[in-house]
Amino acid sequence: MTTSTPRSAVLVEPDPPPRRGPARVVAAVLSGVLGAGLVGGAAITAWNEHRAAHRPVAPDAAYRKAATLWRDAPVDRLFPPALDGRDVGPDGADRSWTRIALAPDVDCPAALDATWRATLADTGCARVLRATYIDSTRSSLIAVGLVFTTADSATMAGFRDRMTLPHAFGFSDSRRAAWTANPVSGAPAILYTVSAFADGRAPDAPRPAEEAVRQDATGVVAESGLGHDAKAVAAEVGRAVAALAAPPASPAPDRKTRP
Repeated sequence: MTTSTPRSAVLVEPDPPPRRGPARVVAAVLSGVLGAGLVGGAAITAWNEHRAAHRPVAPDAAYRKAATLWRDAPVDRLFPPALDGRDVGPDGADRSWTRIALAPDVDCPAALDATWRATLADTGCARVLRATYIDSTRSSLIAVGLVFTTADSATMAGFRDRMTLPHAFGFSDSRRAAWTANPVSGAPAILYTVSAFADGRAPDAPRPAEEAVRQDATGVVAESGLGHDAKAVAAEVGRAVAALAAPPASPAPDRKTRP
């Protein structure tokens, strides 16, 4: 049996950490400063964009911007696929309508008659959008048109009493029963509606909806509720367009609560 002396472990001094030269130190510092600057700049840019998006828009600027709604707004926001009217029918009945047709936007001469073109000659007419709705009982059709102009708000207000019976989209002019035409609140546009019987009947003569909804109004147009349909659909679509044209509301100021 042999024995041997155990070997003792050899201790090795660890290598000292590499020393960074002055150039590397300066580069690291500059990288940190640059990174912080980029982060800070991005934060400032995002804050400025947020403030700009929520900055109140002057009414005149919002009105001018609304002139491009025919091109920029989604069609389902201008002409909602479904409309609900509470207490808007004869004797306060609830009414509802479904959009069944849309026409491509067209130049004004393709959609308006000579009288309308003459009325808008001094202010300019940019584009016309059109759609057709049917009521829930499928007994009446309502043609809707949006005529976008280049007029200012003061000029548009003067159109209220100058509008005449418009063309209808979705049925022939001979079937027109009741109609409306008024400027849209907050936008350089005129909204018109024309109602008709869905079964193809042609009434004796079209009537302004305001006349057809009077308590003492008589005749098939008044008694059928076609005046109510024309007026109510105009109100619903008008609210949708006015909401798109309205400038964004100013954000409420932050309220800090005291401890």
